[in-house]
Amino acid sequence: MQKVRVLIVDDSALVRKVLTAMLESDPGIEVVGTAADPLIARDKIKQLNPDVLTLDVEMPRMDGLTFLDNLMRLRPMPVVMVSTLTEKGADVTLRALELGAVDFFTKPSADLANTFMEHAPEICAKVRLAAGAKPRERANVTRLDVAPRLSADAVLPRAQTAGSRGGTRIIAIGASTGGTEAIRVVLEAMPPTAPPIVITQHIPAAFSGPFAARMDSCSAMRVCEARDGQPIQPGHAYIAPGSQHLLVMWDGARHVCRLHDGPPVNRHKPSVDVLFRSMAASVGAATIGCLLTGMGDDGARGLGELKEAGAPTLVQDEASSVVWGMPGAAWKAGAAGEMLPLDAIAARLLALANTPVPAAARVGT
Repeated sequence: MQKVRVLIVDDSALVRKVLTAMLESDPGIEVVGTAADPLIARDKIKQLNPDVLTLDVEMPRMDGLTFLDNLMRLRPMPVVMVSTLTEKGADVTLRALELGAVDFFTKPSADLANTFMEHAPEICAKVRLAAGAKPRERANVTRLDVAPRLSADAVLPRAQTAGSRGGTRIIAIGASTGGTEAIRVVLEAMPPTAPPIVITQHIPAAFSGPFAARMDSCSAMRVCEARDGQPIQPGHAYIAPGSQHLLVMWDGARHVCRLHDGPPVNRHKPSVDVLFRSMAASVGAATIGCLLTGMGDDGARGLGELKEAGAPTLVQDEASSVVWGMPGAAWKAGAAGEMLPLDAIAARLLALANTPVPAAARVGT
């Protein structure tokens, strides 16, 4: 397999050195060069033609966002942002994803040289997968598996029966790489009276709060980071906190958000499979399941469980996905009833929300 060629852009000599060591610990990756600022990087991109760029946020002469914006307009290529786990760093990184970055990797806040190397498998996996993402189409690459892979059974056993309570539609959305921007597109098109939406996006804990706030600012719906026991109401969207699974449960009178600190499922926490399974059990056919862009296959099995429960299910198409991993896995498994481009998904979700829940699917409240 041809190696993924990487250019590292960071103003810290230590970070450049450690990142180089981390990436070159993977035999499938070659660091072809480094740059201390975007102006040097601009010339090296022309000289070296790398497959993937790792890009720092705060740098001299030109900040990372300005450089990324120019790069995506003039020479689109896969970019993995390298940022800090601060609130400011989270907000800037989310902006970078909006501008076209494929993924991000967070720098440890202390003892950089020692703690950075502990995360080598993570950054290597992100870079290898970024090489296969749009805007540059490439062959599939192998994921680095570094932990046992658990199913949703590790958090929530599958219910033997499922039925909808209350007859109210609830939209469930799952996403990963490219999902922060895809979710924005969907939420921006939703009216303030839209049915409730629950969302699991693969995202670290430090980023989920700023991400929810950013979505709230661009949507007519009220968007928030989900809290345990929070009632699920129309006109509201609830985003899973990073590092906690989001479930939807019936408390005897209404549907509520439940947070679960169980193990990662499909190596993700939060996991889309966990959310979809909880919806199949507690909301059943009244759910509308939607799987957006993302690498891997988290959510594919859960979407199949929703379909078996009688819920309408749909996925984002390959052409509009940054990575057609999760939606592609669901589509190939027959878990999705429809496949649509991103800009058509919000309208279809609203149309499905206006269809009545089959009476046979309802259970007593």
